Amino acid sequence: MQSRTPVPRATGRPRSAAADAAILAATREALVELGWSKLTLGDVATRAAVAKTTLYRRWPGKNELVVDAVAELFDELRLPDRGTLAADIEGVVLQFAAILARPEAKSGLMAVVAESTRDDALRERIRASIVDRQKRLVLEGRARAQRRGELPPETDPGETSRTVDLIFDVVAGAVVHRTLVSAEPADEEWVRGFTRVLLLGLAGASDGANPAEAAGAGAGGAP
Repeated sequence: MQSRTPVPRATGRPRSAAADAAILAATREALVELGWSKLTLGDVATRAAVAKTTLYRRWPGKNELVVDAVAELFDELRLPDRGTLAADIEGVVLQFAAILARPEAKSGLMAVVAESTRDDALRERIRASIVDRQKRLVLEGRARAQRRGELPPETDPGETSRTVDLIFDVVAGAVVHRTLVSAEPADEEWVRGFTRVLLLGLAGASDGANPAEAAGAGAGGAP
């Protein structure tokens, strides 16, 4: 009789996507109702109708749980294809502002950012789960604009990475400050003005130039 090599068996229970979704939704609900200081993992487990052990197997503490709950909101962002770079930017910035206007996004983001000032591990989790994941929008937008001829191609990966980081910082910083710090609406008029400054700079934005036309005209020059 030939011997047979036993097939390894998976250990532990498979992770339930439904349970994850319920826990993250319950976390956002608790943030709005209770605030950061009163939110507990036990309360979240009760709201999500899961055992505490189920929650603790997935998230070691409140910091990690809240970051993931907030990150899920920003994963909803999509870059629309409106035909021009300027219009695409306006579309995604309006989406971003709408998410930040939601009570659960406000409560969660401001709480974890405040906590991260004294927690390096939390800061790294914010960067990995929110910042780095959403840089995909900048990469996608630049690649699309390059295919249209609105932006010049780039051959230096290091320069591309630095440019993407800068664009993301400018967009995210402006919108977060506008909505969460200044508590002013990032409406269509504001977004149009912001996009003009982003694409044309202060001098170009003040002379009435069209951002889409300027982007196309500059495609043959340096980025």
